[in-house]
Amino acid sequence: MECTVRWTKPLDGEGMAFVATTGSGHMITMDGAPAAREGEPGGHDLAPRPMETVLAGTGGCTAYDVVYILRKGRQDVRDCSVRLRAERADSDPKVFTAIHMHFVVSGRGLDPAKVERAIALSHEKYCSASAMLAKTAGISTSFELVEA
Repeated sequence: MECTVRWTKPLDGEGMAFVATTGSGHMITMDGAPAAREGEPGGHDLAPRPMETVLAGTGGCTAYDVVYILRKGRQDVRDCSVRLRAERADSDPKVFTAIHMHFVVSGRGLDPAKVERAIALSHEKYCSASAMLAKTAGISTSFELVEA
């Protein structure tokens, strides 16, 4: 797996925006928050922060697993979303220290035990992103079912 990240120096010469080009040829734009103090590098707040993209990637990884596991288990899943809330360390490096993932799974006649098991399997076995983040962050999950 490869990725190239390039600084997209704006016309005014200021800012901390970057574009990542993935090995599969897709692009992700990232930007920093405006500078908190005079003289610090800051962004223009035009795209997600790099750590937000890490969190989003983790959500995508685990949601993919959950849908795949449920479909493989012949569950009639129609929709799945996951809301992630993270806390970060106060000092550098400001790693994630706690992450909560709340899944909303819609479908017909979904078995709550199978949904719970799919979420557990994702975190215990399949989701590489949450496995990495679990090295520094406590990860908790919850879910709700919506009949479609």
